[in-house]
Amino acid sequence: MNSLLRVERLTANLSTPRGDRSVVADVSFSLRGGNVLCLVGESGCGKSVTARAILRLLNWPLQISHDSSILFRERELCALPEREMRKLRGSDIAMIFQDPMSSLNPVKRVGDQVAETLILHRGLSRRAARERAVALFRRVGIPAPERRERQFPHELSGGMQQRAMIAMALACDPQILIADEPTTALDATIQAQILDLLRELRDTSDMGILLITHDLGVVAEMADDIAVMYAGRIVEFGPVEQVLTSPQHPYTERLLCSVPRLRMPRDLRLAIIGGTVPSPLDRPPGCAFARRCDHAFDRCSADPSPPLLGTATHAAACWMCHDGPRVTRGVWEAA
Repeated sequence: MNSLLRVERLTANLSTPRGDRSVVADVSFSLRGGNVLCLVGESGCGKSVTARAILRLLNWPLQISHDSSILFRERELCALPEREMRKLRGSDIAMIFQDPMSSLNPVKRVGDQVAETLILHRGLSRRAARERAVALFRRVGIPAPERRERQFPHELSGGMQQRAMIAMALACDPQILIADEPTTALDATIQAQILDLLRELRDTSDMGILLITHDLGVVAEMADDIAVMYAGRIVEFGPVEQVLTSPQHPYTERLLCSVPRLRMPRDLRLAIIGGTVPSPLDRPPGCAFARRCDHAFDRCSADPSPPLLGTATHAAACWMCHDGPRVTRGVWEAA
């Protein structure tokens, strides 16, 4: 199946008095229609910057490198004039942002905000757009949609605000949906409902979903493919089953070991990853994970990580994989 979205060598630089520093470096992946690609990693790894770069929503001092390529149905977005990008955002590619309260306009009714998208991209009349907004609210499971669409964001719960954001994203039937931590700060029940909604969208349409999360439980439930990100680079990529059951990169392994599991011995302590993600302003030479890695050796601190190495479907950017994939067993047990 042809890719809806193909990202190649995506690099986003931060301009500083000491020169440009890479926040995201040489990121490449593809997204097919009807598939969910999960981009995972700790906070500060560059996941949200990658998502915003795809829609060219980065503002100075962040800027996309000139040799980056973002292909949407073979259309080069990096070369697209801003006027054409405005037509594409929210229409062909839509995004659900992490915090709905800061994304929704607090002084406009939520129904009007959804209707505005339809008026702008589909040329509907205001009345037709409002009727469509009510139908979208009903589709995403907002109760009493006729009443809710007339309310302001602060009158809705966190879960309903997120559903309103999803309704806005779905208004123009986009081909790609980017969801940036869509269940953050929601309780477990609401999280499950939002994930059920995203799963229904995946199953009933040919929409491709790029789901950004740090929750590996969500990954296990939703993903077809996983891209593990660390310090602005993708360090492992592959089908969900392979990555979760046989991680090849030490960072992925430690992430999985830090997740609580059912039937876990009561006296067994969860693994931790010592240290923090290095700042883009102070990235160490060699592999960025070397200082936190239990398996690091001399070459890891001296040479940058190699390109993704492995099979065509499962690969890791690690020197330990250079002569053959590492085999890790017993890391993840499905709940």
